[in-house]
Amino acid sequence: MSSTVKRNILLTPGPATTTDSVKWSQVVPDICPREAEFGEIMEHISTELTCLVADPNHYQTILFGGSGTAAVESMISSVPGNEAVVIVNNGAYGKRMCEIAAVYGIDYLEFKSSFDDAIHLADLERCIQSSGRKISHLAVVHHETTTGLLNNVKELGVLCKKYHIDMMVDAMSSFAAVPIDLKDMNISFLASSSNKNLQGLPGVSFVIAEKSKLESLKDRKPRSYYLNLYAQYQYFAEHAQMRFTPPVQALYALRQAIEELKQEGVAKRYERYMASWKTLITGLKRLDLTYLVPEAHHSKLITSIHEPYTDFDFQAMHDFFYSKGIMIYPGKLEGLRTFRIANIGDITSKDIEYFLELLKDFLDRIEMNKRKVESNGISNKK
Repeated sequence: MSSTVKRNILLTPGPATTTDSVKWSQVVPDICPREAEFGEIMEHISTELTCLVADPNHYQTILFGGSGTAAVESMISSVPGNEAVVIVNNGAYGKRMCEIAAVYGIDYLEFKSSFDDAIHLADLERCIQSSGRKISHLAVVHHETTTGLLNNVKELGVLCKKYHIDMMVDAMSSFAAVPIDLKDMNISFLASSSNKNLQGLPGVSFVIAEKSKLESLKDRKPRSYYLNLYAQYQYFAEHAQMRFTPPVQALYALRQAIEELKQEGVAKRYERYMASWKTLITGLKRLDLTYLVPEAHHSKLITSIHEPYTDFDFQAMHDFFYSKGIMIYPGKLEGLRTFRIANIGDITSKDIEYFLELLKDFLDRIEMNKRKVESNGISNKK
């Protein structure tokens, strides 16, 4: 059995490129996940995830089998009562929270904000004041994966405290890179997953919440069976088990990924990511390519880039990079032709430099082919 696995470079917003040690950590003896030994593994993971952003004496991580959206849906469907929720929409994932709330019949107000600029706090406050409804919660995406926009959650936390509103945060693509402190930022509930900055594998999502807020959900009528947050929290507290079959191998991989994160350190990981981002931005400027979110509001993790010309064929570019072992993503903004490059995962600035070299080669080939077509057109006319 080889100790190395073919390395692909995932420049996507998740899943991210993982280390061989994370991949191989899945190769373990079969185990029934109801065994106490596996319960101890999940308890360890839960505590370690909590410690990254909060005091485990007062906060708890609730694990789910499922993608990141499972955790967000659990949070949105389980936490609000009959009062209104303000949902900030400044990208595809803020919009998704609105769609989740609509499916569950939750009373919500959609606060639309610019996809490439900071949330206007005065406008948001006016929305809260003029709603005519009792607002119990505010939901926001910390790092909008659509564009790379980083919302100032701490400022939102101050506003929520002023109006006695609990804040729910989708931290899917900020957790384990951008510094987060739940108490300092006044975050009551936070959702994330295993396969982005944690550099684990897909299949595990989680909600980290203040224990007192979780206990307040005890008598709330469930809207969901599988994704009921309080039921999952209570069952784990009593049995050290998920209510339903967990993704065993993905949890072994997550345990290893957390150990590697602790060795690197969250701050150092973010520094590595930001160094890759600077390499990316420098290269984009050389190629006369522009990106959406200005540096002042940018996460330095994911960049939404304008396509270079009107009839640009993203699929052709995707296929070119795929053949080279590099995966890239299209944009998600309606009406704007963009593609996205993420610099998260087990990659370095050298990987970004390699990507930029190939991007220049691809764009040069297109320019050369255009000139040939134009030249042939002129020759035919003659």
